[in-house]
Amino acid sequence: MVRFLPLLMTILTLCFTAPASVSAATMHEAGLATFPEGEITITYSQGFLYVNGGEGKVLEVVSLTGRRVLEQQIDSPAQKIELSIPKGCYIVKVGSVVRKIAVR
Repeated sequence: MVRFLPLLMTILTLCFTAPASVSAATMHEAGLATFPEGEITITYSQGFLYVNGGEGKVLEVVSLTGRRVLEQQIDSPAQKIELSIPKGCYIVKVGSVVRKIAVR
């Protein structure tokens, strides 16, 4: 019984500290995934900015110091934009949707 108690405590500790569910973020290429109409999604990956659902809106990329780095009209439902900007954190705005990205 004395040997069984530490084993039982270890198992209970692991059961209560393990996450109940695990989720993973998935990355979708622009144009491959379907998005609800009216929803704007902004994704950054490996030098490219993917904007889905932002047709007719203006894209703004601003540095954390407040300097506007890029301003561009979005002309398609799924647009891929190459960003040639220095490493750092930036604020991206399309319509009323605002996201932070990290360029590495």
